[in-house]
Amino acid sequence: MTILRYPALHASHSGIWIASDDGTRPIGRGEAIRIAADTPVIVLNAALVGQRLGYADLAGLDVLELFAFMCPARFMVPTPRGLARATGLETPARDEDVAAFLRAAAQALLDLPKQDWPEKEGAWMSAQSLFRLRWPWAPVIGDHLVKPAEAERWLFSKLPEWSEAAPRPQPRTITLDGEETQARLAHLTGSAAEQRPGQRAFAQAAMDAFSPRMVRESPNMVLAEAGTGIGKTLGYLAPASLWAEKAGGAVWVSTFTKALQRQLGQESARLFPDAAIRKQKVVTRKGRENYLCLLNLEDALQGGFQNRAAVLAQLVARWAAYSADGDMVGGDLPGWLPTLFRRNGSTALTDRRGECVYAGCPHYRKCFIERAARASSEADIVIANHALVMVNAARGRELTTRPTRYVFDEGHHIFDAADSMFSTALTGQETIEIRRWILGPESGGRGRRRGLQARLSDVASYDEGGARAISEAVIAAQALAADGWLQRVGEGAPFGPIETLLAAVRGLTYARAEAAGDAGYGLETELAEPDPALVEAAGPAAHALDALVRPLVTLGRRLEAVLAEAPDWMDGPARARIEGAIASIGWRAETVAAWVSLLARVGGPASPDFVDWLAVDRVEGREYDMGLHRHWLDPSKPFAETVLKPAHGALVTSATLRGGGEWEVAEARTGANHLLRGASRFEALSPFDYAAQAEVLIVTDVKRGDMGALANAYARLGCASHGGMLGLFTAIRRLRGVHARIADRLARDGLPLYAQHVDPIDTGTLIDIFRDDASASLLGTDALRDGVDVPGDSLRLVVMEGVPWPKPTVLHAARRLAGGGSAYDDRIVRARLAQAFGRLIRRADDRGMFVLLSAAMPSRLLSAFPPGVKIERVTLDEAVLRASRLPSPAPVVQESRLDA
Repeated sequence: MTILRYPALHASHSGIWIASDDGTRPIGRGEAIRIAADTPVIVLNAALVGQRLGYADLAGLDVLELFAFMCPARFMVPTPRGLARATGLETPARDEDVAAFLRAAAQALLDLPKQDWPEKEGAWMSAQSLFRLRWPWAPVIGDHLVKPAEAERWLFSKLPEWSEAAPRPQPRTITLDGEETQARLAHLTGSAAEQRPGQRAFAQAAMDAFSPRMVRESPNMVLAEAGTGIGKTLGYLAPASLWAEKAGGAVWVSTFTKALQRQLGQESARLFPDAAIRKQKVVTRKGRENYLCLLNLEDALQGGFQNRAAVLAQLVARWAAYSADGDMVGGDLPGWLPTLFRRNGSTALTDRRGECVYAGCPHYRKCFIERAARASSEADIVIANHALVMVNAARGRELTTRPTRYVFDEGHHIFDAADSMFSTALTGQETIEIRRWILGPESGGRGRRRGLQARLSDVASYDEGGARAISEAVIAAQALAADGWLQRVGEGAPFGPIETLLAAVRGLTYARAEAAGDAGYGLETELAEPDPALVEAAGPAAHALDALVRPLVTLGRRLEAVLAEAPDWMDGPARARIEGAIASIGWRAETVAAWVSLLARVGGPASPDFVDWLAVDRVEGREYDMGLHRHWLDPSKPFAETVLKPAHGALVTSATLRGGGEWEVAEARTGANHLLRGASRFEALSPFDYAAQAEVLIVTDVKRGDMGALANAYARLGCASHGGMLGLFTAIRRLRGVHARIADRLARDGLPLYAQHVDPIDTGTLIDIFRDDASASLLGTDALRDGVDVPGDSLRLVVMEGVPWPKPTVLHAARRLAGGGSAYDDRIVRARLAQAFGRLIRRADDRGMFVLLSAAMPSRLLSAFPPGVKIERVTLDEAVLRASRLPSPAPVVQESRLDA
């Protein structure tokens, strides 16, 4: 069998083509669907092609799936250009050339076994499993593989085991020398690098965060606002690495975005050029839900998954054998791979429910999560994220030695991360998750999931008090929302006290809330002056939750007693499993206790520290959750208590740290104002010449609310700039409306258009595609306004649909009242504008234009843009004319990566 017998299909916004032995021809949508339904066809990203054809069931021979099998754990941009680079073939010049190119690229991938193929081991066995699952590529691959003479090592025998190590001693008390720090910085930047006075000053200021602490619960805190181009990363890695080396401690560098985590990992090569040493000295850490769970994978491979989800599990197993760290979200698993399978199974392969049995797992010694946790305890630099830092500080079991030094990059996001971490949500989805964690599978559920009774059966048989607590928890959990709760509540027939509470929440929310923004989306109302139904439901619900939290607390104490007694049957793995159970039970008990506290607010006085409200969560009119919510009015307060006060030093840095205000704003949003010792301040303006490199245009003749005019503006600007446009929206509905109107128009000019919430592609991959093709444009929402690093020709035009005012939620209204009214809103808008403008100029040779399609832009907000940048109010025609003068993209250099 040869791959050339199959036709290839390509569909874009400019047309549809089919390539076969007879050549390439354009076809209509109907014919394309008929061919795809009757004949296996080669496609690139079946989910995307199916969406463009309007044929969601398209399931051809996807070249991306073939790449994932042949080249696991390798990076590839999932476009014809990226595939050409990966296979060493010439990039197709026109859309009509892509279909024939796909046939050649597929053949190049299938020919890999004829070469020195690094990922050969395990391929034959995996292909046999995929053949039994009727994966379309399996018969074709089978003709290109030869059965190995000896049995192949399978994944679970191939993965290395981690080993225990003695706890790391506390870091020594040292004081950094300024000259040594500058020498370390010079080593990192290299002798040929240009001199950056701002970077040297930044490194000098950062040193204070690594000085010895003088007063308990008063860390040395440095707030550093350093503009784009200062070189913050190397500026803080210089003193951080020097301190780690001399003090024998670990510095935790925390980011908000996975993109910056990846960038930091790359920059660490300057610290430790040797890959083996770097692997020991620098470790990237994420939350448990990011890593592949080997036990979940084994369950999937043994029949826990069906149909397409089972194929995904096999491809993930193939990847896991070659992965550097098992990170499924932002690691070396292609971000586009799970999206090819829609919602079938990728989240079930991670530990998202906190059901880890730790040492009770047969794969515990090879677990990616445990390996990362242990590696971080011995590393010099741990690259983490804000959420993980807060979780570990609040309830982490994975740290044998608590970090004493932190660097918070993207520090302007600390407030938002803390807001999410320290909040409480008593909702249907949250309660049913705890019910399932305690009771295990219900209603004939499949899989390896087990309830609390089964997970701790050996402890229950040894300890009578623990057994009784487990039984009481199981009985109490029956009161929580159960399968089918959403339908019962919607029909007015709730079952049990929690569902009755949710029904009362739903009724009062619909009675009082008004749909803000897009119709059909979430509703919310203040938890004030509750109606009798809610008050009457709150009492039994609180009683039911109190009956659950008590046995959970008792069980945690009984497990601690079992550890202290150390019975004969308790070996090292058993101890680790019980320690893990204690931590897991502890944070669930805390969660339920927080729910009880929230219910005490119903009908009672409000707390000045919290904002409470009711909400019904909806997507396009479809309800999916509802409940009561509680957030701190100032979440930097618990952040300061749990993270900052136990630390000895913390550097918080960002290009927009002050968030459109003064230093007092930065102190308030980072928790510095809750410390006895105030934070030191450092400011360095960007070295970029914004006056020469960029301009800001405010378009005055695009009518607000006119979707046709808005789409026309985006289309004209994108065509005039020949792509390279990042379009930012404040509402998904308008984003989709504009995309539907302009995609074909840009395609006629050979300009690809991609969009969040439209294309079935994850956000990280969309950015990779945008970065890789200077003629492409990308539309997105908040996730693209901050943390996107696209230097060079690929991003030369940023277009915002309007002034990014904050959404008028209950939480925002409370913080606005406490934060100065309209001045609070202005600070938020200035920060968002500064972040959006910051996407435009990423290096000294960048040139670009920032366009705001809003005549109502207040002049008082223009201070959001860098001093010296040219700001003008112009017509759309003038903006289009100037966009046409932007630099043309540089030619693409072709290179092969199949032999990487």
